[in-house]
Amino acid sequence: MFYWVMKRIFLGPVLKLLFRPWVKGLDNIPAQGAAIIASNHLSFSDSIFMPLMVRRPVVFLAKSEYFTGTGVKGRLTAAFFRLTNQLPMDRSGGAASAASLTAGMDVLNAGGLLGIYPEGTRSPDGRLYRGKVGVARLALQAGVPVIPVAMIGTDKVQPIGKRLPNIRRIGMIFGEPLDFSQYREQAEDRTVQRKVTDEIMSQLLRLSGQEYVDEYAAVVKLRLAGGPGEPDAAAEPLASHGGFVQDSGSGPGSPASGRPDVTDDAGTSAAG
Repeated sequence: MFYWVMKRIFLGPVLKLLFRPWVKGLDNIPAQGAAIIASNHLSFSDSIFMPLMVRRPVVFLAKSEYFTGTGVKGRLTAAFFRLTNQLPMDRSGGAASAASLTAGMDVLNAGGLLGIYPEGTRSPDGRLYRGKVGVARLALQAGVPVIPVAMIGTDKVQPIGKRLPNIRRIGMIFGEPLDFSQYREQAEDRTVQRKVTDEIMSQLLRLSGQEYVDEYAAVVKLRLAGGPGEPDAAAEPLASHGGFVQDSGSGPGSPASGRPDVTDDAGTSAAG
């Protein structure tokens, strides 16, 4: 109830009036049945604007820190995320991340729309970064289509570190559903997971027009913050395993070739 009241009566109309979002390809989202909406991630506000324009409810896997804050602000933030159909995603790896993906699977098994950011965190500079295979695992295991969506201009509305948004127009482009049902029996095959993820990222690249970076965004953020320079220092283990899993390399449909072998993770946070 809170979700619909905020979307249709209070928050939704105000946001539409101020930011005048334009949308292309909205009919690519099925009127019913489960599907994954895979988006590029430019701003915290992506998780607000995109569900605002989709007719059906969209459930996002949000980073768990949004649900564990302290003080008045922390409690209000946690309450808002819960009331707006968002689920906590533990990105520490191992059993905790596996449990988070199970929650996403429950949404799909119930016939809902699950929102995922394959990059795993917000882009630090507006470019599109290498996708993580959690989106492929969920799509293959659930046997559902993936609808790619490119968010346009949200990084200009709310750049990283800026609390108050800039009032300007934003947009989004929904691509045609991607069907990976031919790989359903190979859901645990690492090479197939990488191939599917790369195909999703290729579509996001085509729709968004962003520059592609053959590296994980989390690695770049750590380097910019003065952290360790080695890729493994920022990559997280695949959610269903207890330790790090080496990537098998690029596959057909990869946005770029010659990528290094680094560890991968689920990549399903809502706003990193």
